[in-house]
Amino acid sequence: MQVILLERVAKLGQMGEVVSVKEGYARNFLLPQKKALRATDLNIKAFEAQKAQLEARNLETKKEADALAAKIDGQQFVVIRTAADSGALYGSVSTRDAADAATEAGFSVDRRQIVLDRPIKELGLHNVTVNLHPEVEAQITLNVARSADEAELQARGKTIQELAAEEEAEAEFEIAELFEDIGAAQLDELEEAVAEDETTDEDETGTGKDLPEEK
Repeated sequence: MQVILLERVAKLGQMGEVVSVKEGYARNFLLPQKKALRATDLNIKAFEAQKAQLEARNLETKKEADALAAKIDGQQFVVIRTAADSGALYGSVSTRDAADAATEAGFSVDRRQIVLDRPIKELGLHNVTVNLHPEVEAQITLNVARSADEAELQARGKTIQELAAEEEAEAEFEIAELFEDIGAAQLDELEEAVAEDETTDEDETGTGKDLPEEK
C-alpha cells in the first residue's frame, strides 16, 4: 500500500513523502495514528494544500517536545515490585508502568511514547527510550526495586547481586552475634555454678569458720 506521510516516521520517511508499506502496518498503525494517509490523488492534493499548516504545527509540537526532553532526559524513576531473591520479578514492568512512574513524578508521558524492546522482568536499573515527537526522543532510567531503600542503594550503583551478598553477610553477622551472646551467657552461668560449688564445699569442710579452743 502507498501512503503519504503526515509526519516523520522513523526508518520510513519524512513528512510529505509517499512510501510503500505493508497493508497491516498501514491499517493498524499509520492510518489510525494519523501519521499517514492513503496516497490517493485526492489525499495528495489535500496534503499539498495543508502542507504549510502541517509544517507549522509540527514545528510547534517539536518545540514543546524539545522543552520536555530537556527536563526528562536522564531522569530516574522508581518502580516498586515484588521479586525473588534471584532478582526475577513476579510479573513484569510494562510501558504503562513506565509512563505512570514518569507521570507521577510530574512529567506528561503517554504509554505509547515508551519504547521497550521487551517487558522488564528483573530488578535493577533499566534504560528506556521515550519518543516525545517524531524528531525528538529522550532517555530515562527505570529503577525497579523491592523497596524505596533498595532503590536508593541501586541508584548508588549497587547491583542486585551485591545487595544480596550484603544481606547475607549481615544475616551471618547477626547469627554470629547471637551465638556470641549465648556463649557469654553460658560462660556466666558456668562461673556462677562453680562459685556456688566452691561455697558449698567451704560450708561442708568448715573452711572459713572459727574452730573451738582446746582445753
